[in-house]
Amino acid sequence: MSTARPQPTGREIKFSSEKMLVSKTDARGVISYGNQNLMDISGYSDDDLLGTPHNILRHPDMPKAIFYLMWDSIKRGNNIMAVVKNLSKSGDHYWVTTDFDIQKNREGRIRNYIAFRQAASRDVIKTIEPIYSKMLEIEKSEGMDASLKYIETFLAEKDISYNDFIEELARPKGLSAIIFEKIKDMFK
Repeated sequence: MSTARPQPTGREIKFSSEKMLVSKTDARGVISYGNQNLMDISGYSDDDLLGTPHNILRHPDMPKAIFYLMWDSIKRGNNIMAVVKNLSKSGDHYWVTTDFDIQKNREGRIRNYIAFRQAASRDVIKTIEPIYSKMLEIEKSEGMDASLKYIETFLAEKDISYNDFIEELARPKGLSAIIFEKIKDMFK
Protein backbone atom coordinates (compact mmCIF):
# COMPACT_ATOMS: atom_id res chain seq x y z
CA MET A 1 0.00 0.00 0.00
CA SER A 2 1.20 3.48 -0.83
CA THR A 3 1.74 5.78 2.13
CA ALA A 4 1.24 8.92 0.04
CA ARG A 5 -1.95 10.73 0.96
CA PRO A 6 -4.20 11.65 -1.96
CA GLN A 7 -4.56 15.32 -2.78
CA PRO A 8 -8.12 16.61 -2.30
CA THR A 9 -9.87 17.23 -5.62
CA GLY A 10 -12.81 19.22 -4.26
CA ARG A 11 -15.20 16.74 -5.89
CA GLU A 12 -17.84 15.20 -3.68
CA ILE A 13 -18.92 11.58 -3.84
CA LYS A 14 -22.65 11.41 -3.23
CA PHE A 15 -24.28 8.14 -2.27
CA SER A 16 -27.60 6.89 -0.97
CA SER A 17 -28.29 7.19 2.74
CA GLU A 18 -29.52 3.60 2.48
CA LYS A 19 -25.91 2.46 2.06
CA MET A 20 -24.20 1.73 5.37
CA LEU A 21 -20.41 2.04 5.44
CA VAL A 22 -18.99 -0.14 8.22
CA SER A 23 -15.48 -0.50 9.58
CA LYS A 24 -14.06 -2.27 12.59
CA THR A 25 -10.84 -1.27 14.33
CA ASP A 26 -8.86 -2.43 17.30
CA ALA A 27 -8.62 -0.20 20.38
CA ARG A 28 -5.84 1.85 18.73
CA GLY A 29 -7.87 2.56 15.57
CA VAL A 30 -6.19 0.06 13.23
CA ILE A 31 -8.67 -1.27 10.68
CA SER A 32 -9.49 -4.99 10.83
CA TYR A 33 -12.65 -4.95 8.69
CA GLY A 34 -14.36 -2.79 6.11
CA ASN A 35 -17.59 -3.71 4.33
CA GLN A 36 -18.00 -3.58 0.55
CA ASN A 37 -19.87 -0.24 0.71
CA LEU A 38 -16.87 1.32 2.46
CA MET A 39 -14.54 -0.09 -0.19
CA ASP A 40 -16.78 1.13 -3.02
CA ILE A 41 -17.19 4.69 -1.70
CA SER A 42 -13.63 5.17 -0.40
CA GLY A 43 -11.99 3.57 -3.44
CA TYR A 44 -9.68 1.53 -1.21
CA SER A 45 -9.37 -2.25 -1.36
CA ASP A 46 -9.12 -4.65 1.59
CA ASP A 47 -5.36 -4.75 1.02
CA ASP A 48 -5.21 -0.94 1.19
CA LEU A 49 -7.22 -0.63 4.39
CA LEU A 50 -6.70 -3.69 6.56
CA GLY A 51 -3.93 -3.18 9.09
CA THR A 52 -3.77 0.60 8.56
CA PRO A 53 -4.82 3.36 10.96
CA HIS A 54 -8.35 4.61 10.32
CA ASN A 55 -7.02 8.12 9.76
CA ILE A 56 -6.12 7.00 6.22
CA LEU A 57 -9.63 8.31 5.45
CA ARG A 58 -9.18 11.65 7.21
CA HIS A 59 -9.80 14.68 5.01
CA PRO A 60 -7.51 17.66 5.70
CA ASP A 61 -10.61 19.91 5.98
CA MET A 62 -11.57 18.10 9.20
CA PRO A 63 -10.57 19.84 12.44
CA LYS A 64 -8.35 17.70 14.65
CA ALA A 65 -10.46 18.83 17.60
CA ILE A 66 -13.44 16.81 16.32
CA PHE A 67 -11.35 13.63 16.27
CA TYR A 68 -10.07 14.51 19.73
CA LEU A 69 -13.69 14.73 20.97
CA MET A 70 -14.58 11.45 19.27
CA TRP A 71 -11.58 9.52 20.60
CA ASP A 72 -11.93 11.01 24.06
CA SER A 73 -15.51 9.76 24.21
CA ILE A 74 -15.09 6.27 22.76
CA LYS A 75 -11.88 5.55 24.70
CA ARG A 76 -13.94 6.14 27.85
CA GLY A 77 -16.47 3.63 26.52
CA ASN A 78 -19.08 6.26 25.61
CA ASN A 79 -20.69 6.29 22.21
CA ILE A 80 -20.66 9.50 20.22
CA MET A 81 -22.26 10.49 16.96
CA ALA A 82 -20.19 12.66 14.63
CA VAL A 83 -20.35 14.23 11.20
CA VAL A 84 -17.14 13.63 9.25
CA LYS A 85 -15.76 14.61 5.87
CA ASN A 86 -13.69 11.67 4.59
CA LEU A 87 -11.10 11.53 1.82
CA SER A 88 -11.26 8.78 -0.79
CA LYS A 89 -8.28 7.18 -2.49
CA SER A 90 -8.98 9.32 -5.57
CA GLY A 91 -8.88 12.54 -3.53
CA ASP A 92 -12.64 13.03 -3.78
CA HIS A 93 -14.54 13.46 -0.52
CA TYR A 94 -17.72 12.19 1.05
CA TRP A 95 -19.66 13.35 4.11
CA VAL A 96 -20.93 10.83 6.63
CA THR A 97 -22.75 10.67 9.92
CA THR A 98 -20.91 8.19 12.12
CA ASP A 99 -22.20 6.21 15.07
CA PHE A 100 -20.10 3.73 17.06
CA ASP A 101 -20.47 0.41 18.76
CA ILE A 102 -17.84 -0.11 21.45
CA GLN A 103 -17.03 -3.76 22.10
CA LYS A 104 -15.37 -4.83 25.34
CA ASN A 105 -13.76 -8.04 26.52
CA ARG A 106 -14.86 -9.99 29.62
CA GLU A 107 -12.69 -7.80 31.84
CA GLY A 108 -14.47 -4.70 30.56
CA ARG A 109 -11.54 -3.39 28.51
CA ILE A 110 -12.23 -2.04 25.05
CA ARG A 111 -11.47 -4.66 22.45
CA ASN A 112 -12.55 -2.83 19.30
CA TYR A 113 -14.79 -0.21 17.77
CA ILE A 114 -17.27 -0.60 14.97
CA ALA A 115 -18.14 2.57 13.08
CA PHE A 116 -21.43 2.76 11.19
CA ARG A 117 -21.68 5.52 8.61
CA GLN A 118 -24.46 6.86 6.44
CA ALA A 119 -24.39 9.69 3.95
CA ALA A 120 -24.86 13.03 5.67
CA SER A 121 -27.78 15.03 4.32
CA ARG A 122 -27.37 18.39 2.56
CA ASP A 123 -28.93 20.13 5.57
CA VAL A 124 -26.44 18.51 7.95
CA ILE A 125 -23.49 19.47 5.74
CA LYS A 126 -24.81 23.02 5.32
CA THR A 127 -25.00 23.38 9.11
CA ILE A 128 -21.71 21.71 10.08
CA GLU A 129 -19.35 22.83 7.30
CA PRO A 130 -19.04 26.49 8.42
CA ILE A 131 -18.47 25.36 12.03
CA TYR A 132 -15.70 22.99 10.97
CA SER A 133 -14.20 25.62 8.66
CA LYS A 134 -13.98 28.09 11.54
CA MET A 135 -12.46 25.42 13.80
CA LEU A 136 -9.87 24.54 11.14
CA GLU A 137 -9.01 28.22 10.69
CA ILE A 138 -8.51 28.55 14.46
CA GLU A 139 -6.41 25.35 14.57
CA LYS A 140 -4.10 26.65 11.85
CA SER A 141 -3.47 29.95 13.62
CA GLU A 142 -3.85 29.12 17.33
CA GLY A 143 -3.73 25.31 17.67
CA MET A 144 -6.11 22.53 18.57
CA ASP A 145 -6.77 23.72 22.13
CA ALA A 146 -8.15 27.00 20.77
CA SER A 147 -10.31 25.07 18.32
CA LEU A 148 -11.66 22.94 21.18
CA LYS A 149 -12.39 26.12 23.15
CA TYR A 150 -14.30 27.51 20.14
CA ILE A 151 -16.55 24.43 19.79
CA GLU A 152 -17.05 24.20 23.56
CA THR A 153 -18.13 27.87 23.65
CA PHE A 154 -20.39 27.38 20.61
CA LEU A 155 -22.06 24.39 22.27
CA ALA A 156 -22.26 26.05 25.71
CA GLU A 157 -24.18 28.95 24.15
CA LYS A 158 -26.70 26.37 22.90
CA ASP A 159 -26.54 24.51 26.24
CA ILE A 160 -25.85 21.21 24.45
CA SER A 161 -23.04 18.67 24.11
CA TYR A 162 -21.39 17.88 20.76
CA ASN A 163 -23.00 14.44 20.72
CA ASP A 164 -26.48 15.82 21.46
CA PHE A 165 -26.00 18.58 18.88
CA ILE A 166 -25.09 16.03 16.19
CA GLU A 167 -27.86 13.65 17.25
CA GLU A 168 -30.46 16.44 16.94
CA LEU A 169 -28.96 17.46 13.61
CA ALA A 170 -28.33 14.08 11.99
CA ARG A 171 -29.84 11.08 13.80
CA PRO A 172 -31.77 8.89 11.34
CA LYS A 173 -35.53 9.09 11.82
CA GLY A 174 -38.49 6.88 10.98
CA LEU A 175 -37.81 3.89 8.76
CA SER A 176 -34.18 4.95 8.29
CA ALA A 177 -33.65 4.75 12.05
CA ILE A 178 -35.12 1.24 12.19
CA ILE A 179 -32.92 0.04 9.31
CA PHE A 180 -29.87 1.71 10.87
CA GLU A 181 -30.41 -0.08 14.21
CA LYS A 182 -31.03 -3.45 12.51
CA ILE A 183 -27.75 -3.15 10.59
CA LYS A 184 -25.91 -2.27 13.81
CA ASP A 185 -27.46 -5.32 15.50
CA MET A 186 -26.01 -7.57 12.78
CA PHE A 187 -22.50 -6.71 14.02
CA LYS A 188 -23.09 -7.43 17.70
